[in-house]
Amino acid sequence: MKTTKKIKVCSIFGTRPEAIKMAPLVLEMKNYDQIESMVCVTAQHREMLDQVLDAFGITPDYDLDIMEKSQTLSKITSKAMLGLEEVFAKDRPDIVLVHGDTTTTFAGALAAFYAKIDVGHVEAGLRTGDIYSPFPEEMNRLLVSKIAAMHFAPTVKNAQNLENEGIVKGIHITGNTVIDSIKYTAKDDYSFECEELNHIDYTKKTILMTAHRRENYGQPFDNICQAAAEIAKNNPDVQIIYPVHLSPYVREMAGKYLSDIENVHLIEPVGVFDMHNLIKRSYLVLTDSGGLQEEAPSLGKPVLVMRQETERPEAIAAGTARLLGVDKQNIIDVTEMLLHNEEEYTKMAKAVNPYGDGNASKRIIEAIIARYEE
Repeated sequence: MKTTKKIKVCSIFGTRPEAIKMAPLVLEMKNYDQIESMVCVTAQHREMLDQVLDAFGITPDYDLDIMEKSQTLSKITSKAMLGLEEVFAKDRPDIVLVHGDTTTTFAGALAAFYAKIDVGHVEAGLRTGDIYSPFPEEMNRLLVSKIAAMHFAPTVKNAQNLENEGIVKGIHITGNTVIDSIKYTAKDDYSFECEELNHIDYTKKTILMTAHRRENYGQPFDNICQAAAEIAKNNPDVQIIYPVHLSPYVREMAGKYLSDIENVHLIEPVGVFDMHNLIKRSYLVLTDSGGLQEEAPSLGKPVLVMRQETERPEAIAAGTARLLGVDKQNIIDVTEMLLHNEEEYTKMAKAVNPYGDGNASKRIIEAIIARYEE
């Protein structure tokens, strides 16, 4: 017998990547009478989170605003949990949705567990097999998987990872919600909010570069920046656009190696609409990010991953991405090969995107309704 009581779903996120992937899910829930949706943000990363909230027109019901200067993982975790404890006491949901692998994700899942509230893990089952890479994300994923009652796995491989760990109940293969986001964001006639991007000549081959991961700090980051500098100098007809992360370390290194090169554009971090449309206008993507490995293939752009391993092996297997590691010469060689070898470029650009059809949010919501209307 179906209940007439609405299912109260609380979506929790605190960073820009989480918000990009949770936004289409939050918006899609408005189309279901069975769902009462509430949004709580920790604001683990304040400015970059706000860009996404504004772009998608999402106003949080609760904003914990925990970000502080030089924050540690312990502070983020403890402040998020204390704030969420109050939220759950005041406005108790039926299920809490957390996304991916951030510190907010782990804190949200643990706070819900302490309150004896079900947890749904969006983008479940990603694994590298090394608990320190990426750090702390890999351990966050593992811990949340032990807590969650519902696991929304983007791919079959992700579901298999969960099953290999003894998790067999509550797994739903949904596709990745980032593909849903791109339906809202990528436009043919788009005008960038970042005015500098409107004055770039996109008839030139454009490399979109992002680099910020903590595990690459040190020599690997030096290698990445030196490789980018050499690629730019070797190919004056190619331009590199690098939205530089707010991390003081990343900014220092980018300035040190890349600030004086004419065909390298160091710009401020951009919003999700700008980012997706920048991908759309780029020739290829050079990154140590996780999310771009999913976003770029959906727009037909090859992705070169500057990491030792990836939790997204489906992109590698499909041929939409290549894992370069952090060796300077390898980054240069593979990037320049794609710039000048049209056949190899086309193989990657035309490979089938393994991350779904843009209906992940609907599948997640329908699975939640099916569970709570039983």
